Amino acid sequence: MQERLQKIIARAGIASRRHAEQLIRSGQVRVNGRVVTALGTKADAATDRIEAAGRVVRGAERRVYLVLNKPPEIVSAMADPEGRKTLKNCLRGFPARVYPVGNLEYTASGLVFLTNDGDLAAKMLKRWGVLEQVYLVKVKGMLTLEELERLGKEIGVRMKTVRQPDAARRRAANYWYEVRMQDTKKDEMRNVLFRERHPVEKMKRVGLGPLTVEGVVEGRYEMLRDSEVEKLEKALRGGKGSKGNK
Repeated sequence: MQERLQKIIARAGIASRRHAEQLIRSGQVRVNGRVVTALGTKADAATDRIEAAGRVVRGAERRVYLVLNKPPEIVSAMADPEGRKTLKNCLRGFPARVYPVGNLEYTASGLVFLTNDGDLAAKMLKRWGVLEQVYLVKVKGMLTLEELERLGKEIGVRMKTVRQPDAARRRAANYWYEVRMQDTKKDEMRNVLFRERHPVEKMKRVGLGPLTVEGVVEGRYEMLRDSEVEKLEKALRGGKGSKGNK
C-alpha cells in the first residue's frame, strides 16, 4: 500500500513524523537507492527498499490491540522512574511492543487499552472526550436514590447502584456504584463525594467506549478481534459504538 514516506518512517520507529520530514528535506532518505527530497513522495513499505538516516525501514509490524485488566498499584505505563510495577509486569512473554493509550490512576484498577498502532492511538487521544468511560466506584457508606440523582446532576455523570460484589446488599457497609462519565469528571466526582462525607475508596474502569474488561482476569489481557477494533474506530468518528460493550 502506497503511503507518505514520513508516515512509514515514523511507524517504523526511526523518527517522529516531523523529524522524518526533516530527514527527507535534507536528502537523508532513499527509496530503492534513489535520494528523495519531496515531502509528498509515497512508497510501499512492503515492496520498496526505504532507507532513512542510514537505517533500513523494515516491513510494517503486525498491528495488535489489547484490553488489559490492570490491578491497583500498577503504573499505567511501560516504565516508571520510581521503580514501581508497570504494565510490563502484566505483559511478560508478549512478543509485540505495545503502548497504553490514555492513563488510568495508580490506585485504580480495570481497563487499559494498548496497541502498536500509532495512528489509532493518536486518533484516540485527540478524540478521547467522545468515549464514555464506565467505572465501578466504591464509596464510604451508602448513597440514597435522591443523592444519586442530585449528585449525578451536579457532577455531570450518571450514577446507579449495582449488585454488591463483596457483601450481601443489605449488609454492605460501603457500597459500589456504576458511574458513567467523561474522563475529566473524575476529580470533580471525588471532590463532591468527599464533601458529602462519602469519599471514594476504590475505582475500577470496566468500560471505555465500546470496549469492556468483562471476562478478563485481573492482571491478564485479551486480544481484540477485528470487529471490536472497527467498533472503536466507528466510536471515534462519533458514530454508534461510543457507548456500550464489545
